Amino acid sequence: MNTGTEALETTLKAIMPVDPYWIRQAEQRQLQLTKPSGSLGRLEEVANRCAGIQQTLSPSVQNPRILLFAADHGVCAEGVNPYPQAVTAQMVVNFLRGGAAINALARINEVELLVVDMGLASELPQIAGLVRRRIAAGTRNFCREAAMSPAQAIAAIRVGIEMAGLALTEQSRLLAIGEMGIGNTTAASVLTAAITGWPAEAVVGRGAGADEACLARKVRAVERALQLHRAHLDLPLDLLSRLGGFEIAAMCGVCLEGAARRCPVVVDGFIATVAAALAVKFHPSARDYLFSAHRSTEPGQAPLLELIGQEPLLFLQMRLGEGTGAALAIGLIKAAVAAFTEMATFESAGVANQGKP
Repeated sequence: MNTGTEALETTLKAIMPVDPYWIRQAEQRQLQLTKPSGSLGRLEEVANRCAGIQQTLSPSVQNPRILLFAADHGVCAEGVNPYPQAVTAQMVVNFLRGGAAINALARINEVELLVVDMGLASELPQIAGLVRRRIAAGTRNFCREAAMSPAQAIAAIRVGIEMAGLALTEQSRLLAIGEMGIGNTTAASVLTAAITGWPAEAVVGRGAGADEACLARKVRAVERALQLHRAHLDLPLDLLSRLGGFEIAAMCGVCLEGAARRCPVVVDGFIATVAAALAVKFHPSARDYLFSAHRSTEPGQAPLLELIGQEPLLFLQMRLGEGTGAALAIGLIKAAVAAFTEMATFESAGVANQGKP
């Protein structure tokens, strides 16, 4: 059995850039479909990219699956969260009972939801549907020490790789990432500052409704963590182990395995975009396989979107997480691919094309 390091290395070696030949072939097919050129706007871009990723003019996004990773964060000890840490486990139970926003949005868009415990602070009793892959009972407080060991970071990445691989084995052709973890907007903010060089006050947002005092504590926590770990933030594994979360590492693993297996990965909001940016740090060609679901109201997402080279499909002023934006974007991606694969051509429909009989 591969160790976590070997699994990561195998995945990274398998990632190749998307071949522009297939994008050009898809663009040519778009010109043959019974519509004015470019009239479906970004839906055409989405379909073309799916064709390029899968290297076929008959792309499929069947059986989409959202992989929702949950974990707790030691930085909550700094008072950065308006909700108690126990809410992470409580919301996991809510997901499994079908009562959260992500459940409703996944159902309406016919998307499967898989919930993975990466490291809740409190261990849950046996609950049907919960995948247990706990690394530890939450990360450590990165304002005082490294959030996790490098071995723990690699183990968490490996969980994401394995969950993506399982989904593909079970015939999922479109993956998405979501998360749950009280305090994880602080982790995402410090990672964003470390990756982009932006100052703390420019990337820290209110997350799950922080008031002014809580927001100030978040900014101070990010500044302290950056100062403490500044000399050890050159490599993506260092960033993850020093400042990250188990759920962020797992989402990074999904992005990498999706790229290695030529499967598009839909990236939810701010925290998921941090994971995607780390995946691009591990391998720049991973960006070719990513779709940004929506533009979050969190300020830190903007520089990350530039880094991963993606323009969000939606802007609905959302900041919930859970994979909710991804569930909505999956509906658009399904529509784009359906139009591309099911629409008649001018020739087959007997319709004149651009004035030609």
